[in-house]
Amino acid sequence: MALSKNDRRTRIRLRVRKTISGSEQRPRLAVFRSNNEIYAQLIDDVNGKTITAASSRDKDIDASKVTKVEAAKLVGKAIAEKAVKAGVETISFDRGGYLYHGRIKSLAEGAREGGLKF
Repeated sequence: MALSKNDRRTRIRLRVRKTISGSEQRPRLAVFRSNNEIYAQLIDDVNGKTITAASSRDKDIDASKVTKVEAAKLVGKAIAEKAVKAGVETISFDRGGYLYHGRIKSLAEGAREGGLKF
């Protein structure tokens, strides 16, 4: 029997998490995408701490009435800005089992424009 979309995503996410891990110098940029919103976190897996986070629910992003893809790009720029303030320049990108397409790609491009290196 074929897997559901969520089961398939969970398998991919776990397979990716076997190899990708974040540290204090190179944290993991974890992405979660719901139907309406997108969330991003910089995570230090060694110490088990979230360094910074951004989402499309933040006031400045939510106030600008844009499409979901454009909002994802704004979230990428916001997380990059917060990361640079925290002293982080290089990251590991964890797409969370989603295809690198659409909103995920847009968020990654926004983070690169903001100054993060993958």
